[in-house]
Formats: sequence, C-alpha cells, structure tokens
Amino acid sequence: QVQLVESGGGSVQAGGSLRLSCAASRYTYGSMGWFRQAPGKEREGVACIHTGGGSTYYSDSVKGRFTISQDNAKNTLYLQMNSLKPEDTAMYYCAADSVVAGCPPLVYEYYYWGQGTQVTVSS
Repeated sequence: QVQLVESGGGSVQAGGSLRLSCAASRYTYGSMGWFRQAPGKEREGVACIHTGGGSTYYSDSVKGRFTISQDNAKNTLYLQMNSLKPEDTAMYYCAADSVVAGCPPLVYEYYYWGQGTQVTVSS
C-alpha cells in the first residue's frame, strides 16, 4: 500500500505560481503523475514522471509552464506551476503505480491516489 498526501494548493491570480507537493508513504518504483479535475469535466493527466529514470511528460495545456520533479530522499513528488491561468482551476491529484501505469498519464492505469488539493486561479 502507498498513501499519498497532496498539499500546496490555494488561490492565486492569473500569472501567479504555486508549488504542489505529494508526500508518499514509501518510494514507488514505477510512475507518478499529477492529474486535475475541474467541475463538470473528466479527470485529466497533466504531468508524470518515471520514478526510476526520471523521464517526464507534460500535456500540451501545461507544457512550458508546469514542472514535475521528485525528491526520492523525501518520497515527495512536486508540481511547480508557473504562469497560471484561470483554466488551470481544478482539484489536483497525485497518483502512483508500480505495475501498469506509465506516461502519458492515464487515469485508469494508476492505482494509488491522493485526496486532492484545490487550485483556484482568478483573472
């Protein structure tokens, strides 16, 4: 079992920055990803990382603005979000999987999920 706890969400104005953190109960060799879900919309993957090799993936909507990283010593995943836009407003979730999931991040492939942290960007 892996427990994931997100933090770092909040309310910012457009153009601002936030850094999300996801603390894992143990290291997961496989893939970890960040997903988001806006009201009335499906959950979508925005970034993921192969925890062993460090390769990353970003969706087109966040590429160049968001950066995913990991600190294996702290079992923590990060998402640095810059140049935030109102359309980035959503609940953000981190997820992990050691068996099936890869990048790009697909919701149905990830087994472990955090409870989410809200990000609200005002114009």
